[in-house]
Amino acid sequence: MTKYLFATGLSGAGRSSAAATLEDLGWFVVDNLPPSLIGKVMELVEQRGSEQEKFCFVLGRGGSEATSEILPVLTHLRRQDSTSRILFLDASDEALVQRYEGTRRKHPLEAEGLLDAIKAERETMKDLREIADIVIDTTNLNVHELRNQLVKLFSDANTSANMELSIVSFGYKYGLPLDCDIVLDCRFLPNPHWVKSLRTHTGLEKEVRDYVLSFQESLELLTRLDDLFGFLLPEYTKEGKSYLSIGIGCTGGKHRSVVIAEELLKRIQARDFEAIVRHRDITK
Repeated sequence: MTKYLFATGLSGAGRSSAAATLEDLGWFVVDNLPPSLIGKVMELVEQRGSEQEKFCFVLGRGGSEATSEILPVLTHLRRQDSTSRILFLDASDEALVQRYEGTRRKHPLEAEGLLDAIKAERETMKDLREIADIVIDTTNLNVHELRNQLVKLFSDANTSANMELSIVSFGYKYGLPLDCDIVLDCRFLPNPHWVKSLRTHTGLEKEVRDYVLSFQESLELLTRLDDLFGFLLPEYTKEGKSYLSIGIGCTGGKHRSVVIAEELLKRIQARDFEAIVRHRDITK
């Protein structure tokens, strides 16, 4: 059965990089096709029995007019084809401004300024983002890190029947991750920052880990999280969810959230689910 992927998102969030990576992974990538022609291309693929089993349509390069056409087309196609998925690439306004200023490219939307154009595009794309199966926030990702995430998600080497799980530790002082499905706050745990000998260390180091896990509150939290995800993960799998991102936050993203994220990773892997962990703010 042919697989279909619709890759879209905000201009500057990484659509071109994603398209190149997917091509390397064996996907037949069709870029900037008018949305009204997508259904016809899919019909031709099925009728002719194409040898290509994976098609990716990169959408959203045509500005607001083309974007307004995408949502009804994808909604209709997904009702007919359960094998299709939508990938949405997002990024913060600040990151997009920096990228446009760095490349000196013009934003596809006409507006008084670059930031106004970005905000206008975000507004037009919000409904499409809501129906996406996978949302990747590229704010803090370089090209290589984005590629690694896409390889994990769309490579044929990924044969696990379970969904892909990602755990990210972060600091609330630097903002919430945009691409997390579930966000957990561990700021109620005792903070190693106030222990002078631990302040400059991170949750990846034994001294900090032992300190955080020496408290009953931490052990109780991990026990309850283990029970929670022991229930949720099989249910999400049955529902057909293919990707789940879990955020673990503390104040600075350097101590408590890192320890809890690493410990949660062990418990999830012990349940035979594929999972990766990333510490967004550990070096800040």
